[in-house]
Amino acid sequence: AKMGRTLVELFYDVVSPYSWLGFEVLCRYQHIWNIDLRLRPAFLGGIMQATGNKPPAMLPKRGEYMLKDIQRMAKYYQVPVKISEGDFQRIFGTSTLGAMRFITAMDMTQPGYLEPLSREFWIRFWSQCEDISQPENILAVARQAGLSSELTQKLLEMISSPAVKNRLRETTEEAIKHGAFGMPAVVAHFNGEPHLFFGSDRLELLGSVIGE
Repeated sequence: AKMGRTLVELFYDVVSPYSWLGFEVLCRYQHIWNIDLRLRPAFLGGIMQATGNKPPAMLPKRGEYMLKDIQRMAKYYQVPVKISEGDFQRIFGTSTLGAMRFITAMDMTQPGYLEPLSREFWIRFWSQCEDISQPENILAVARQAGLSSELTQKLLEMISSPAVKNRLRETTEEAIKHGAFGMPAVVAHFNGEPHLFFGSDRLELLGSVIGE
């Protein structure tokens, strides 16, 4: 972390719409608050499994509420998340393991690209309602994010490497160690200890805790 800046880690998976909202808000505030924002791609499936959590939309009333909530948040934060009832089935049927490994490979190669690349995955999945689980979808996202074909090829080859698989697993385990049970999981390192904030609706509280 830069001198005197609070390190804030954002553990996220592009399958999560609330993670997109939290990501955009923190990306904006990293220039306003005295924080050093570190993007930590992790795997939501692993967190759910380890903690026994269930997707919130499995409770029908909560699913109904989430539709409205995400629409309101999208409008308020000016993030183009589009969500409809059919999306819950779409999410349950999609594995983001490949996408999150690709993002992890980018983190290990050129972390400066993490923000635009992650954003393009969310745009494709949550704004254009397109698939992101197949290699050709990942290629399309990489193109959209402005990656060269050489770099894209390199990252695609890295996806199946033990180094990338381990890194993603370790990051996911780190989130769980901090107490995460879902995403986004935001960890602010302040006064020598980590403070976990769950979700995209606690960011003003995060600001208050770190003196912003």
